[in-house]
Amino acid sequence: MSGPIIRVEGLRKSFGEREVLRGIDLEVAAGEVVVVIGPSGCGKSTLLRCLNHLESPTQGRIWLRGELLGLREKDGRLVPRPEAEVDRQRTHIGMVFQRFNLFPHMTALGNIIEAPMRVKGLSRAQAEERGLRLLERVGLLDRKDEYPARLSGGQQQRVAIARALAMEPEVMLFDEATSALDPELADEVLQVMQDLAREGMTMLVVTHEMGFAREVAHRVIIMDAGVVLEQGPPSVIFTRPTQPRTREFLRKVLHVRPDDAG
Repeated sequence: MSGPIIRVEGLRKSFGEREVLRGIDLEVAAGEVVVVIGPSGCGKSTLLRCLNHLESPTQGRIWLRGELLGLREKDGRLVPRPEAEVDRQRTHIGMVFQRFNLFPHMTALGNIIEAPMRVKGLSRAQAEERGLRLLERVGLLDRKDEYPARLSGGQQQRVAIARALAMEPEVMLFDEATSALDPELADEVLQVMQDLAREGMTMLVVTHEMGFAREVAHRVIIMDAGVVLEQGPPSVIFTRPTQPRTREFLRKVLHVRPDDAG
């Protein structure tokens, strides 16, 4: 893996007087799968939303392949980029949310082709060719004409993944993509995510799926109270964590004892 494709320095984010992120430094190499875990409210989702510039950082900087996200230099100082430039930057970072957010009035294929046509200027024929290829990739080619209401939760989430991939992003962000699904449907989505990882997609994944983290992640990051508490290969994090808070989290929150989790 070469890198970093993403670099974060001193990232802070506040909502009013509440500081959710308190100084995050992070690098992600191209092709790396990074899983972020931690207790609820520790800032995991906010971190992803800042990486996609759905939230503007209060302080700090984020680079994608060396280009500063959301900011640019003008007259020797950093100023916000115009919204059109931010939208262009977002096309390089796909995001899949906990809720599927599909357009209910569009078919599975319609949901996938909308952004490539509107944002990237693809013709309908080009967009449909790409959309059909992606539906096949996530195992839903036979459901291309179905509306979201006629799809299971797992199927809707797989369409959401295909929709994000249709923009040909360099990085995929997954924010608790399986937490709204029962175990069987979650497995469908996790399989697609595992396939993406094997194909070399750069991924940051917020999840409580520890099996996925152990089997797929190159690196696991533990967050707590808006900071990175500890990070390392899953073989180390789940068996020999160095921080007492990490051990407590794995034991009490996820019901995993580090010395049993290999």
